Amino acid sequence: MTTPGGPTVRRILVGAQLRRLRESRNLTREAAGYRIRASESKISRLELGRVGFKDRDIVDLLELYGVEDEAQREMLVALAREANAPGWWHSYDDVLPNWFETFVGLEEAASMIRSYEIQFLPGLLQTEAYARAMVSSGAPNATVAEVERRVNFRVKRQAILRRDSPSHLWTVVDEAALHRPVGGAKVMREQVEHLLDMMTLPNVTLQVMPFRYGGHVVDGGAFTLLRFPEPELPDTVYVEHLTSAHYLDKPDHVERYTQNMDRLTVDSLPPDMTRRTLQKLLAEA
Repeated sequence: MTTPGGPTVRRILVGAQLRRLRESRNLTREAAGYRIRASESKISRLELGRVGFKDRDIVDLLELYGVEDEAQREMLVALAREANAPGWWHSYDDVLPNWFETFVGLEEAASMIRSYEIQFLPGLLQTEAYARAMVSSGAPNATVAEVERRVNFRVKRQAILRRDSPSHLWTVVDEAALHRPVGGAKVMREQVEHLLDMMTLPNVTLQVMPFRYGGHVVDGGAFTLLRFPEPELPDTVYVEHLTSAHYLDKPDHVERYTQNMDRLTVDSLPPDMTRRTLQKLLAEA
């Protein structure tokens, strides 16, 4: 087992290991829950990495599962403690919904992020001014301080593209997002210039789905595919809604979204033509 950055991923790794140990003993979740004075649903949440861990629960479960090797026990308990530590994004929990904090933890650990955006540009490629305009329009009752904290948070997320071992971002953006005047003409011009700058990074691939293509394979909304370097972590699809989000990791669901993403990258403008499209927008601005 490894200890990648971020408590979200550590919780998933610990939960997966606990599930494997339980299944190796042919024990039900109900039996495991009885051992730690909890419900079957609590064991399910633990194994999915949805909740934090108590040392006592980990020790009791390892005893139930017959783990006698002291080094293995200490390693799992230590990793569970690390998983309980808050990530940097938890300091923004006053302006973030709980369901989005999970996404940020996964995004932080992903080696490959593939996304499809329809109305707006992806958060990882937004300028401060563009993000500020988006946040202001999406939360009209927010105070100036709240808006600035959300903008600061969005910009801070972008560090994953420039760190020593950066994530690879491959995104397809509908052409409509480039023509939606978020923040006005000046903000959009700076945003397009920023996109061109980000496309010079070897780990950033941007494609535009042009209007002229007409209807295409994705008839739903925006989504994000996350892939991780750890074999214990399954590919995950993130689909956001107005008041919640879905995290899909069942192989058949992930495969369906992966096929659609592959089709989008084939049907969209390749990066070189996307670059020329952006340059044309600047020339016409």
